[in-house]
Amino acid sequence: QVRLVESGGGLVHFGESLRLSCAASGRTFSISDMGWYRQAPGKEREMVATITSGGDTNYAHSMKGRFTISRDSAKNTLALRMDSLKPEDTAVYYCYAKWHPNVEGYLEVWGQGTLVTVSS
Repeated sequence: QVRLVESGGGLVHFGESLRLSCAASGRTFSISDMGWYRQAPGKEREMVATITSGGDTNYAHSMKGRFTISRDSAKNTLALRMDSLKPEDTAVYYCYAKWHPNVEGYLEVWGQGTLVTVSS
């Protein structure tokens, strides 16, 4: 099994920066893609950024240029650097991993989430 634990959330002001971290444990050698998603109050969960095992990244349009996803496979960690934060970035941020327990497919693994609040 794989477990994901996020950290780094908190309260920041408009325009400030924040760095989220996600630590993966368990059978991490079977993880391929990882990413960050977020869910704002009253809204559906949306993709923030993803990164493949090879380091290829993909960002949601509204986060491109402000957010940076990175991954350290040796340490089994995932990070999200968020700059120029806006109140609309307020949400619970979730770490995500695509876990392959066997060759037949994969399971989606989610962390418990970390709250980011941006005040105006």
